[in-house]
Amino acid sequence: MIRDLTAVMGCICDGLENARALAVGPIPAKLYMRKPTANAKRDRTKTFKKKTGIRWILGLIGPGFITGASDDDPSGIATYAVAGASFGFATLWTALITFPLMATVQFICAKIGMVTGRGLAGVLKKHYPRWVLIPAVMALMIANTFNAGADIGAIAAAINLVAPIPPTVLIIPISIAILMGQFWGSYRLLAAVFKWLTLSLVAYIAAAYFAHPNAVEVLKGTLIPTIRFDSKFLSVLVAILGTTISPYLFFWQASQEVEEDIAAGKKTVAARKGAGDDELHNAAWDVNLGMLFSNLVMYFIILATAATLFKAGKTDIQSATDAAQALAPIAGRFATTLFAIGLVGTGILAVPVLTGSASYALAETFGWKYGLDEKPHRAPRFYLTIAVATLVGMLLNFTKVNPITALFWTAVLNGLLAPPLLVFVMLVSSNPKVMNDRVNGTAVTLLGWATTVVMFLAAIALVLTWKQ
Repeated sequence: MIRDLTAVMGCICDGLENARALAVGPIPAKLYMRKPTANAKRDRTKTFKKKTGIRWILGLIGPGFITGASDDDPSGIATYAVAGASFGFATLWTALITFPLMATVQFICAKIGMVTGRGLAGVLKKHYPRWVLIPAVMALMIANTFNAGADIGAIAAAINLVAPIPPTVLIIPISIAILMGQFWGSYRLLAAVFKWLTLSLVAYIAAAYFAHPNAVEVLKGTLIPTIRFDSKFLSVLVAILGTTISPYLFFWQASQEVEEDIAAGKKTVAARKGAGDDELHNAAWDVNLGMLFSNLVMYFIILATAATLFKAGKTDIQSATDAAQALAPIAGRFATTLFAIGLVGTGILAVPVLTGSASYALAETFGWKYGLDEKPHRAPRFYLTIAVATLVGMLLNFTKVNPITALFWTAVLNGLLAPPLLVFVMLVSSNPKVMNDRVNGTAVTLLGWATTVVMFLAAIALVLTWKQ
């Protein structure tokens, strides 16, 4: 059975590789952007050298990889666990579909930041009416606050798995610790440390093998899409889309590309404007690596929970302890500890991304000074927004809402918010007045609008079947 499953996994990996190639890179620049004219901006980076090997790949890791790692936040983990436990292998196919879509969207957002020298909110403010920007930013702020609160609760629940401390006692210290890290520490340092904790989620790959799933059922669930027009299945589908193609990642990706330039000494918008082929090629690799990691983790969480919890008849996950049992085939009695490490790592990585992306958007909307590398006294309103989002999210944990339920429904909320935002992302990235010669090429345009249509259809189907 293991040999059969290995063969199946080989086919799946080949499929993911093909999906990656269909996304944004590494493919010839002419396929993902239009050819620049002679007046195009000069590259802001060193000449791209076509190298291979681990050191070269590690050198490409940047905002895209951190974005991918933070995409597997506690909300994502809970969503994938619920999907696997509730419907078995029936949602595995979403991994093949979401990868090229999420990679394309994140590359577009990265390109917007690199070409314009502004974050996404700054671009919308400059080129579109305020009635477009204000509702989008306010909706983002609300969704991110709920998501951050759910993730804080998940961190507390994860610590409770390995230490006999009530989660409610942990909520306030965790929130304060995260704020202190953002205010007086370095997010880059936090990201460098905690992104490695997310590697504990790779244990789901081993758990999937040792759970001895039926290879035929796995292959069927992966390659043959299953759609059920009932509210429970559609809510899971929208949650999967919402947690993989999340609105906060759109704003975060563009803002972090700007932060990279600011850190390199490009303090003005004029100095940051423009992006060459080599720079965009690097960004495409970075985004693809991050999204590939995120997508593989998603796939194997669904597979592991389907092969363990669903098979055992435990289709209704009510706690972090329930979700942790999917790791039992590989970790045994240490399953809860391994799960807790992954949940804490992804949570501490994701909460600053959530509150930070909302604060970036609000700061650019109202013209505040911003930046996680700025000291709080130099960007007070930027940091005040982070504090408010974190503290309001913290308070949400003192309601009587089940943590796993809260994590799942924040993913659904993101799935409903993402479609209209994607429309503006596509309009911005296809507008020559905004992007000059770096408007989307044919492949990215098709994939970007396909993503938008898929998100809209899923959201509409959920609304129409909600009371069924």
